[in-house]
Amino acid sequence: MNLGLEGRAAAVAAASKGLGRATARALAQEGCAVAVCGRDETRVREAAESIARETGARTLAVVADVGLAADCARFVDTAAQSFGRLDVLVTNSGGPRPGLFEATSDADWDVAYRVTLASVVALVRAAAPHMRRNGWGRIVNITSLSAKQPVEGLLLSNAFRPAVIGLAKTLASELARDGILVNNVCPGYTRTDRLDALATARARASGVTTEQFLAGLAQATPLGRIAEPEEFAAVVAFLCSAKASYVTGTTLAIDGGAARGLL
Repeated sequence: MNLGLEGRAAAVAAASKGLGRATARALAQEGCAVAVCGRDETRVREAAESIARETGARTLAVVADVGLAADCARFVDTAAQSFGRLDVLVTNSGGPRPGLFEATSDADWDVAYRVTLASVVALVRAAAPHMRRNGWGRIVNITSLSAKQPVEGLLLSNAFRPAVIGLAKTLASELARDGILVNNVCPGYTRTDRLDALATARARASGVTTEQFLAGLAQATPLGRIAEPEEFAAVVAFLCSAKASYVTGTTLAIDGGAARGLL
């Protein structure tokens, strides 16, 4: 399917690895010029260069920390200036620190707020004017299964991921008249460094191996397996596309059926 993204320009936050990188690659494969950001200069430059080699797309690496509002604005504006336009924004960040309520400090709450929720505000605030000028835009927020249902041991994610959903629902209404669509995606158990780290910590606490813990997660998913990042990215690319022209304000779980709620 031709998604109608040829000639568009995208900015994908926190895309040096994992779901962000897979998403940037999927958009590049569809003909988008893609800017990626990350805190580690070596890693983010390698990601941009690798995606360019694989897809032939124009890419841009920007060193930026999404936990800093000024960096978010600089990333978006640099992408728009370099490409001459900005059509697509994918917000993303590393997950907040795991832990239970009594073990979570005020500093942990502050960092989680800045990285998980405030980053979306700053990125959208920077991107919307560029999209508004063209009368066309796609914003997709990468959240978490914890936005659909709380995940044990992920207090901060359980608190801030649903807040992103509320923000996006409001933005979908406010930006619709400008031709800008806003949606959210909730990855389930997907093969990333983040999942490996969480699985290792949980496995140690449970007295099992990481492999055994991951196998348990797979068995708890109706499809019976953990997703690959490319499966997730393909759905995000569709939501960023011309084909998704009547989809806004939606939160879509890409989780193999793991979420048990009706909506």
